[in-house]
Amino acid sequence: MRTGLRLGALSVLWLLPLMLYAARERHTLDGNSCGGYPRLAIETMRGMCAGLVIGPTTQDPARPLRLPRSLLQLDADTWLVTDLGAWEGARGAVWRLRTGPDGAVSAERVLDGLDLPHAIARGPDGAVYVGEMSRIVRFDPAALVPGDTVQAVITGLPDNRLHAHRHPLSKFVFLPDGDLLVNVGAPSDQCTGADARTPAGLCAQSEGDEDAASLRRYAYEGDGRWSSAYTVFARGLRNSVALAVHPSGTVVQGENSYDFDSRWSPFEELNVIEADRHYGWPYCFDTAQPAPAWRDKADWCRSAAHTAPALLLPPHAAPLDMLWYDGAMFPALQGRLLMTWHGHRSVGGRIASFAVDARGVPAPDPQPRFPVYGAGMRAYGAGPAATPVLLTPGWGLARGVRPQGSPVGLAVADDGAIWATDDRAGLVIRFAKDD
Repeated sequence: MRTGLRLGALSVLWLLPLMLYAARERHTLDGNSCGGYPRLAIETMRGMCAGLVIGPTTQDPARPLRLPRSLLQLDADTWLVTDLGAWEGARGAVWRLRTGPDGAVSAERVLDGLDLPHAIARGPDGAVYVGEMSRIVRFDPAALVPGDTVQAVITGLPDNRLHAHRHPLSKFVFLPDGDLLVNVGAPSDQCTGADARTPAGLCAQSEGDEDAASLRRYAYEGDGRWSSAYTVFARGLRNSVALAVHPSGTVVQGENSYDFDSRWSPFEELNVIEADRHYGWPYCFDTAQPAPAWRDKADWCRSAAHTAPALLLPPHAAPLDMLWYDGAMFPALQGRLLMTWHGHRSVGGRIASFAVDARGVPAPDPQPRFPVYGAGMRAYGAGPAATPVLLTPGWGLARGVRPQGSPVGLAVADDGAIWATDDRAGLVIRFAKDD
């Protein structure tokens, strides 16, 4: 995942220009409206526009939410938004946004002092659940003091401190039977170093006692309780921040693959998650290529022991969220898989959509292509892939107009509008019908 500071002094220095630019460049509003909200200069698919719910602009640089991530609608006028706050320290929060008929928006902190809160969802008991760095909690946002209702539900997740662990965010989803499926990210990019291998020649980080680079399953015991023990549902997943369950029960995962220096390699992945499968990290990339540090695993990558991706996604796109559109506002999107691409390179900064089969899985195209800012569409080459329809074909950098988009969270509102966050810009955005 490429959403926070990388490890090491050189990597931090490499990111400083991006961080300074993101702090300097802001969206400019043109005075027009999008569904009652100020219109952002984001080029969208025909019949759609982007409205600013809250966040800094050239006209008003105030930034109430520091690093907004995921969204949950409570009612027609009320939303909850998780905010990392910062990539270090317990500075995260959950905000309550209230919208008015005139486009006015108020923001109120309902939880504070959280460690990297990212995922948020309704549980089978109706409570609101939030994934922090090393635990999952629930709370009642309607309480007089919501913080007094916080209860730990899952604890003991790795204490993934940023500078000691590469992928610190807890993503979770509820399975149809109520069980919790929880992401535990890989501790490094490619599992290299003197102590990387076990005596059996496997990656110690993913095949060791910590069960990292995996999805853990916590069994639902009823009455809002989950087992304190877990089983490893699937392995070999570098970072499962993009994780979703289709109404059919199919679990799909968007894999943020290795941080190779090449602009065009490796491809990200869309995986169909099944129990007891191994999806390749750190041994394989793309469909069955051995990773540079694990060339001795070439035969394993081509074997049935490795579950290849259902679909390749654009290189370094960094998928961070996905869902299937079920709203009425955009009939052309009905049933399609929507996905945020957070990557800062020329492929990222988009919301994409794919047609899917009955399981919710996109079907490969015979000649798939992916979009590149400044270079049109580029062919994938070998491997299963699909050409997306873009909700935001023009969210690249336009100096004096907008920074490149960095979308994270997605949600479909009751009225069918699509809400999204942009953590680098500090925005909450409503994509609505353009009248």
